[in-house]
Amino acid sequence: MFSPYAIYYKNILQSKLYIVILRYIITEIMGATKTEHFTDKQNQIATIAKALGHPARIAIIEYLMKVNECICGDIVNELPLAQPTVSQHLKELKNAGIIKGNISGNAICYCIDEKTIEILNTYFTAIVQTVTKSKCC
Repeated sequence: MFSPYAIYYKNILQSKLYIVILRYIITEIMGATKTEHFTDKQNQIATIAKALGHPARIAIIEYLMKVNECICGDIVNELPLAQPTVSQHLKELKNAGIIKGNISGNAICYCIDEKTIEILNTYFTAIVQTVTKSKCC
């Protein structure tokens, strides 16, 4: 005979299985993101734009432009944010390719990734040229 704990544990496992199944349905069948319908370039620009969508990240980029390179502690001293918050923002910027980090001793030295900035420059230059040539409204 099952103990009450065994029945409780079985119910928890069933609940977790239902959650996994629902997540699969939402993601696979309903298509939660639909990124596969867009080009690699469009997805790349969207990822970069998403990472730029927070004022703290803009402040980090502006600070990096001013000092050229620094470690997380320098940014913490500059911005009114806690160290874990700055680290999370640095992670998002790095995942988007906006900044890069090199290990320097027991710290990571961050700087702006020129390749990504060039991608943005090319993208926005094309927009400016198109808008300048068109006679909209």
